[in-house]
Amino acid sequence: MDPSIEGVESENWVLGVFCFLGATLGLRMNVSVRFCGKVGGSGVMLKLSLISAGIVCSGVEFMGLVDVLRREFSFIEGNYRILVVSWIIMDLAFEMPAPNFQYYVEALDGTGVALGLIGLANFLAMAAVAFPGGYLTDKYGRRWLITTMTFGMALSWLFFALAPTWHFILLGSIVSSLCLIYQPALFAMVQDSLPPERRGMGSSIIMLIHGTFNTPGPIIAGFLLLQFGLISSMRIIYLIMTALFLTAAVWRLRLKETITSGEPIRFRYFISSYPKAIKESFKVWKVVPRSMFWLFVLQSLIMFGMSLTNVINALYARDVLLIPTEQWWLVFIPLLLTIVVASIPIGKMVDRIGRKIPLALGLFIFGVATWIFVTGNFFRVMVSMCLFAIGQLLVMSSVMALAADLVPPKNRGKVVGFRNFVGYIVMGFGMLLGNYLYVSSIPQLPFYVTLGLIAVAFPVVVFLVHEPEKRVGEHE
Repeated sequence: MDPSIEGVESENWVLGVFCFLGATLGLRMNVSVRFCGKVGGSGVMLKLSLISAGIVCSGVEFMGLVDVLRREFSFIEGNYRILVVSWIIMDLAFEMPAPNFQYYVEALDGTGVALGLIGLANFLAMAAVAFPGGYLTDKYGRRWLITTMTFGMALSWLFFALAPTWHFILLGSIVSSLCLIYQPALFAMVQDSLPPERRGMGSSIIMLIHGTFNTPGPIIAGFLLLQFGLISSMRIIYLIMTALFLTAAVWRLRLKETITSGEPIRFRYFISSYPKAIKESFKVWKVVPRSMFWLFVLQSLIMFGMSLTNVINALYARDVLLIPTEQWWLVFIPLLLTIVVASIPIGKMVDRIGRKIPLALGLFIFGVATWIFVTGNFFRVMVSMCLFAIGQLLVMSSVMALAADLVPPKNRGKVVGFRNFVGYIVMGFGMLLGNYLYVSSIPQLPFYVTLGLIAVAFPVVVFLVHEPEKRVGEHE
């Protein structure tokens, strides 16, 4: 965010963002709005003009719209607002390398199962810090881990930008993944900052932010690919990522601690806390509801299935579906646009009708999307990407909201840490297995295994995962 407008009231900033999102989605208004705020003791006037043919709002109608927006999004404040802004900054570049990453590794002599090895190392490193991350989050607080490790993440992208061979990408993946020790703290701070009745909406807004500000990424990646070639364009992209992540890290210094023991965290705790962190993370399952355990099993199945195919989907599209490398980035655009359009409605759906039905529906859509992709052409792959986006929104919003409903704040870090530890190991070996199956067997096999895992996950949701009668944090 521009420092010159940091004093503007949060609800006005939110209104501006969502008016902008409305404009990008085709909500065409003929309005002129003025926002007033204080910056450094002096007045500042921001003017938003959205002028075109379409919906015409009178002053009274628009004030009604303002009231609705303020009610719907009044929870976007404090730490949650700071995190949202930081995600906006990071997401401007985060999706840029995704379309051509597999081709980039291949161009740096990363053939055979190199992609699988990178994925395995990446997720094993993330698993290694999952337990201490969750333990330190609950023991010493959220802020220090989030702010410090965001700086580390930013610098890790230099390994990718300057890599002479794929081995440096392997090293960079390990460094960036170790910095994700802050992930339990991040999830815990989000859950701490959202009221129970807005958890579904809050989770969907995160997806909305990712979808909206990730959308230009594949387009920019495609443009850079055509202008500079594969390797040079990817180096430029990773330098951009470094700069934006450093900016987000500075912004996150504004975060306020939500839970603390009063004792400052020290580097020696990263090692000394490991045995106790593992013990505490296992013990937490004795005190959380049984449904949380089955939700964890469900997430592990989904993560394993997705990792089998995500590691080779670009290669499969090029080698089997015959989609040219220069066109692959285009399929990411409908995926990201679908996230933008569907995030808020799905979030409201999760809050209104509950978590379980959207979760089951999301799994079904995942299965349909996987089948369309494996048998597709360029157009069908685009359709499958839209369905993947809807399935992802349904599953992630439901899982995040249900986990917050089931687990009290004091145990959230440990639950997330345990879930991440197992999930990352599962995903790491899933990537290695998916890459191996692709090069050594029929290329469709990773997708067929994924469909089988979805079939197993569905009855887990239906019969074993239950919503609580009273959500954690909900008032009587």
